[in-house]
Amino acid sequence: MKNLFEAGRVEEVKQRIVQMRPDSARLWGTMNPAQALEHCSRGMEMALGDKTLPRVLVGRLLGWIVKPKVMGNDEPLRQNSPTAKGLVVQDERDLGTERTRLCALIDRFAAAGPAGCTSHPHAFFGRLTPDEWAILMYKHLDHHLRQFGV
Repeated sequence: MKNLFEAGRVEEVKQRIVQMRPDSARLWGTMNPAQALEHCSRGMEMALGDKTLPRVLVGRLLGWIVKPKVMGNDEPLRQNSPTAKGLVVQDERDLGTERTRLCALIDRFAAAGPAGCTSHPHAFFGRLTPDEWAILMYKHLDHHLRQFGV
């Protein structure tokens, strides 16, 4: 499974992040490129334990059913998937600042390895192993990079 503990995947996503432009056209969703990168940074902060979000009811009910379907293959995340309120970005952001911040968080996650992953449950999926966090973070980044055609 593709994941952010693989050095090649880290370099791949960082090269794709560099291709983002302020005027990159989105293929779905409502965020602009800078907002999407900030949104991804917030996701990385969750994986690292810097940011914690409460479990959502729908996740408590369905997360355990959906988790193996998401984590068990290399299929990309679906377009227009729901977003936890704590990860929503609506204010304007600077693309260069957000790019630098996200790349630093990706490097920190990869360098820390499994020991750097939070033990706090994911808002939707619940408890994740470090390998599941690494898979989910790769898929999340890929999802938003594909959103802008990179």
